[in-house]
Amino acid sequence: MLERHEIESFLVLAEELHFGRTAERLRLSQARVSQTVRKLERRIGAPLFERTSRRVELTPLGAQLHAELEPVVRQLDAVVERAIAAARGVEGVLRVGFLGAGAGELTTAIMDGFRSRHPGCEIQMRETHFADPLGPLRDGDVDVLLTRLPVEEPDLTVGPVVLSEPRVLAVAAGHPFARRRTVSLEDLARDTVFGVTGPAPQYWWDFHVPSRTPSGRTIPKGQSVATFQELLALVATGQGISPVAASVERYYARPDITFVPIEDAPPTHVAVVWRTAGVTARIRAFAGAAADAVRANGGPARY
Repeated sequence: MLERHEIESFLVLAEELHFGRTAERLRLSQARVSQTVRKLERRIGAPLFERTSRRVELTPLGAQLHAELEPVVRQLDAVVERAIAAARGVEGVLRVGFLGAGAGELTTAIMDGFRSRHPGCEIQMRETHFADPLGPLRDGDVDVLLTRLPVEEPDLTVGPVVLSEPRVLAVAAGHPFARRRTVSLEDLARDTVFGVTGPAPQYWWDFHVPSRTPSGRTIPKGQSVATFQELLALVATGQGISPVAASVERYYARPDITFVPIEDAPPTHVAVVWRTAGVTARIRAFAGAAADAVRANGGPARY
């Protein structure tokens, strides 16, 4: 059986590939780290690192051990931290950011599940905007987000997917597309869509409002928008069209806009997202409540 300090020394050294930095992180001497790693290698029966005067590298066996051991340790730590949180109680304030309708009808189930387990923790909710969907999380204004995917940021963790829905095309009520039963992504090249004012990741906006059709045709872009209400106002006055989530028709219905199903658009998903380095017992408890709500629902909420 490996000892905990051996595992920690191995994992940190595998990440840092430098004995000095590893020693600093573990608050040990370099000699102690080296001694611990050598002891671990004797237990395994083969070298885990290749050491030279200039560099430290994982051996193939070391890389295999790291790939299999690291997620197990992370999961074990999470189990222990959840037990500690349950014993102490999750208290304080949890600030939850939400984009649009959040998790839709599943939002209430998530919040109720969290509050029932952790009545000593207050939830404060704040709306975020598509012009800067990740900014409030990065700035520390919220602790966790219910936001649209994709989120492909190295410093952020994507947790449970809580909502999955098709996409529709928002057009003015008098637009020719308003008389159609469905449209395709190729149809987007026949009108104008909108850009975004703000630091939203380009890959995020390209997914929701593509710049080209599947066949490669350019989709014209008009003025940029900063808020969803601004986008709807421009659509309603015939200044362009926009792909949106199907739930928009339910939560933002208005007589001057028609929503037409896009037959070939991939679905859009909402997930729980948080800063990896800033994870707390409250955030884990919220993610757990979200996962439980999804399971009880038989999967993510759908429209």
